[in-house]
Amino acid sequence: MGMKPWLLTLFSAGTLVAAMAPADDAEALKQALALQTVMQKVIAESEPGIACILVSRSDAYRRVGQGPAQDHTGRLGSFDPAALDHLPLKKDERDRLRKILDLAHPETVPEAYGSGVVLSAQGLVLTSYHVVRDAAKVFVRLPGGKGSYADIHAADPRSDLAVLRLLSSKTLPVRPLPLGDGGKLERGQFVLSLANPFAAGFRDGQPSASWGIISNLRRRASGLKREEDGFKTLHHYGTLVQLDARLNLGCSGGALVNIKGEVVGLTTSWAGIHGGETPGGFAIPFDAGMRRIIDVLLRGEEVEYGFLGVGFQDRPLEQGGGVVLSHVTPGSPAELEAKLRVNDVILAVNQTPVRDGDDLFLALGTHLAGARVRLEVRRSGGGISTVEATLSKFYVPGKKIYSSLGKRPFFRGLRVDYTSILGQQPPRHLRIPAGVLVSEVLPNSPAATVQLKPGEVVTHVNGRAVFSPASFYAATGGLKGAVELTLAGPSPHDPPAKVMLQ
Repeated sequence: MGMKPWLLTLFSAGTLVAAMAPADDAEALKQALALQTVMQKVIAESEPGIACILVSRSDAYRRVGQGPAQDHTGRLGSFDPAALDHLPLKKDERDRLRKILDLAHPETVPEAYGSGVVLSAQGLVLTSYHVVRDAAKVFVRLPGGKGSYADIHAADPRSDLAVLRLLSSKTLPVRPLPLGDGGKLERGQFVLSLANPFAAGFRDGQPSASWGIISNLRRRASGLKREEDGFKTLHHYGTLVQLDARLNLGCSGGALVNIKGEVVGLTTSWAGIHGGETPGGFAIPFDAGMRRIIDVLLRGEEVEYGFLGVGFQDRPLEQGGGVVLSHVTPGSPAELEAKLRVNDVILAVNQTPVRDGDDLFLALGTHLAGARVRLEVRRSGGGISTVEATLSKFYVPGKKIYSSLGKRPFFRGLRVDYTSILGQQPPRHLRIPAGVLVSEVLPNSPAATVQLKPGEVVTHVNGRAVFSPASFYAATGGLKGAVELTLAGPSPHDPPAKVMLQ
């Protein structure tokens, strides 16, 4: 049986529509033209929210006094080419520097590039982390040629997502795009990609459009793990949407749009990044878990991934699914709250079935630290029960950038974090200590005066036990006068110490 005429029309509209004349193809032609009109409308309405991201990692900005801020890794600032005129430079050198450093000039060819999606009228642009990693300057050009230098508002290596903040958003026609539910994508669904392959829009900011179907779901990334970081992204556990069109370099950070005009994912040029050939392109879908991460980044905060505290066998069970636990970290939520034991089997997280270790990593990771999760567990004795636990924090190496302290302000010169990260990085603690970890101490602050240091553990505030950053800030909120902190000893056998913060 041959392919139906209307299917042929949809898949080859560009070549068949003009040739169609018979009356029996009139309906097929009508459908093809209707689809074409929908696609053109979506492209026209989405294009103003697609950005071309131009990136420089040159050390020359610092040499000419316009480098990134020393005290904030995301504050990159703008570039003033006129400032070069006041430096003791020869004309040839001045012209050379202006040519390579002035990303705002439409003829400056960037050394690195990508795409971005405008998500806020305040000038917040979502892109891929790897696009702006180690950037010295970032310039965002919008369709029509206008643009702005940008700071990195927040960036997270584990999700490979970053949010930029335009420095001149008030003078630009910034149009945020509506977000759709990437968790409802299905194989065979029509989608469009709007991005800047090979920085094609670096002069005028106009993105290129392509369209096709969703080829597959829950694809795993290969490669991309940076050896110096020593960790996998979330996408190594099976988050990616596969498209039937290959995406070239520069497409990372572009928009995956459904035919309703909603952005349902962020495209990524996976093949070009790690130097391999792949069947089609990939995108990060904006499902519920990824939307939680994006919301944190839009607030300018650090993404804190959930940590339960279990190890498991790599091989999945042949019958019934689930993950068999081979280790339960002492002092973790798995031990203290869920009461999990070795040989227990986790069957589901928040009613989502767990088939293997990747499923478990993904379910816990996208439920962020502090979230309450419900676990369906088959005990080693055979019975099935439902238990709950509040997730602690998963340790993520690599450079994280966040512009807002969010719910973690400095209290008299110190900030705290989850102690769970002590059990996940060398030297590992055999047991996660109770309390909160001192993560930062400001110089010349009350905390520095009493010689508090990062790495110490606070167990009590004025005699009140604290067990998470939220409980610490609840205990210190509104306190005036001297505050007594109880510190855990260097080892479990050492007595606690007390300090007074004025």
